[in-house]
Amino acid sequence: MTLGSSLIALVASMMQPPVAEEQNASQPAPAGQAGQPPEVEPPANTEGLGEDQRRRPGVPQEALEPPVEQVNPGAIRSPPPEAYPTDHIPIPDRWRLIDSLRIRGVGDLGFARENYLDPYNQNTLKGDRPICTPALRDQQDEVGERHRRTLGCRVFDSLGLGGDDWFFVGSAISDTVLEPRSFPIPVGVQTTDRPGSVDVFGIGDSLVAAQTVILSAALIKGNTAYRPPTVEYRLTLAAQMNYVDVSERRVLFVEPSRGTSRLDTWIGVQEAFIDYHFRDVSDRYDFDSIRVGIQPLQFDFRGFLFNDQNLAVRLFGNRDNNRWQYNLIGVWRLEKDTNSGLNDVTASPRNDWIIHANVFRQDLPVVGLTSEASLTWNINREGQDIHIDDNGFPVRPALFGDLRGRNYDAVYLGYNADGRIGRINLSASLSYVFGWEQHNVFTGRPADISGYFAAFEPSYDFNWIRLRGAAMISSGDGDPYNDTHAGYDAIFENPIFAGADTSYWIRQTIPFAGGARAVSLNGRNGILANLRSSKEEGQSNFVNPGTLLLGVGADLDITPDFRLSGNVNHLWFHRTEVLEALRVEGTIPNEIGFDISAAAIYRPNFNQNLVFRASAAALIPTAGFNDLFTNEGRHDFYYSILLNAILTY
Repeated sequence: MTLGSSLIALVASMMQPPVAEEQNASQPAPAGQAGQPPEVEPPANTEGLGEDQRRRPGVPQEALEPPVEQVNPGAIRSPPPEAYPTDHIPIPDRWRLIDSLRIRGVGDLGFARENYLDPYNQNTLKGDRPICTPALRDQQDEVGERHRRTLGCRVFDSLGLGGDDWFFVGSAISDTVLEPRSFPIPVGVQTTDRPGSVDVFGIGDSLVAAQTVILSAALIKGNTAYRPPTVEYRLTLAAQMNYVDVSERRVLFVEPSRGTSRLDTWIGVQEAFIDYHFRDVSDRYDFDSIRVGIQPLQFDFRGFLFNDQNLAVRLFGNRDNNRWQYNLIGVWRLEKDTNSGLNDVTASPRNDWIIHANVFRQDLPVVGLTSEASLTWNINREGQDIHIDDNGFPVRPALFGDLRGRNYDAVYLGYNADGRIGRINLSASLSYVFGWEQHNVFTGRPADISGYFAAFEPSYDFNWIRLRGAAMISSGDGDPYNDTHAGYDAIFENPIFAGADTSYWIRQTIPFAGGARAVSLNGRNGILANLRSSKEEGQSNFVNPGTLLLGVGADLDITPDFRLSGNVNHLWFHRTEVLEALRVEGTIPNEIGFDISAAAIYRPNFNQNLVFRASAAALIPTAGFNDLFTNEGRHDFYYSILLNAILTY
């Protein structure tokens, strides 16, 4: 090659365009004119791609739509895609996640073991899973071609309850009570088992044993835990067998010929209601609901005025993120079984109605304290009724005063508070009752009602110790012969106060002797000295001596599963003029005595499924009580022992 030809070749090579670095020499040149850079195509949709991800000739390419921007001031934006783990995939509902933890035909992985006897792990009988989950509806058979539904899904669909958000909640409770006790028992020579005795009061020892089994079932429609259920159907039955043994005749039965022991059984319908949630009023699920049927009702925090399971219509709901709550309730009271206290739906409801309205406000008047204002109207029209209990004793009208039936209207204005003020826990109740009564049982003339009630229980916590105080006053009638009844009485009290049923005074019924028959000084599981024939079947009585109480107590959580409690209460009658008129005595002292009690509670599994309780209480009578119950072999004290075992499924 000559020098000239070499120079010509070098110049020609320098005039050629450079080859792109990323272009592989073995690949064909890009389409287009020679010497032009390759075109940059817009992103193509998937329809223009083949299986090897290459563009198909002749298929037009389309650019993607611009991204959607969401503007929501104040909202927390979702994490970017790279924040999510790549090994997780979304599922249509949380029940499929539970089902994925089991391998059918292989075994249970142990994360969601379904055992109907286990109330703690996943259990359809306890409302942990819907009765018919989407996974069950979509479950394939072993062939994998035909879908099938389980028996539970088919049954629910046939009942018109189709859907994947129906839950079943069942429970069973066994409540066993053994209760040795003593109280003054009035007797006569013609009824005593001791013919040589001429005393007014007999042997006061007695024994109560009761076994109660409570079965409850509920169907609930609703798929979340933080939202009220849409619909709830609930039925609760309680069956009780009770045995009582006393030392004197005519205590358990009105006939002296009957024995001194009694075995009785009863089945009561304690709940049977429909709860319908008909609207939400805020995005935080403030709501309005209505409940119709036999249902639990408690008009105040501690059960001073009315605490029962009864037939009612209840409209209720909340506002302002649950800061406001309200109830509007109408009650038609049911008859009760005499010996068990359970509802008797085989008898006609009583001519006794209650209209109750209340409103709750959290953090009023101070942060941490909830206030309740209430208005209650008790309309009683049983003046013409004659009702005898199952043991033959008259309860309406009470054998008290002129023995005549009576109608009355009693209106209760109440304020209640529960919560804390700083480090001090406080529960308080104030109530004023007014109205009219058909006639005064002492004079036969119409009478007004005007009584008051107040109770306070402050407490203070020191780590595992809680110290409690208790103070209460219910007004008594200072003149039974005027036209104003100044005694206070509740409708159906069952208070959690001053030791509750650990206390002798609250737990036991003390019969009143002299001036009345089949009337008690106080009622079982009640704190008022109200001279009623029966708390369950009798009427309220606003001609009574009233009650004063001052007490102290302590709860000691020795371990998380073991608690000791103790209470000392001092009791007085507020006014004794009614007692003096009935007993035809000049003066009866006000002091009742000291109520001393102690209790131990053991929960072996740190929960409420197994609870064992033992308590002992003593009433040490003083001047007023001894004056009413003087007897030849006067007891220095009366006792109450309670052994209780509660097993819950």
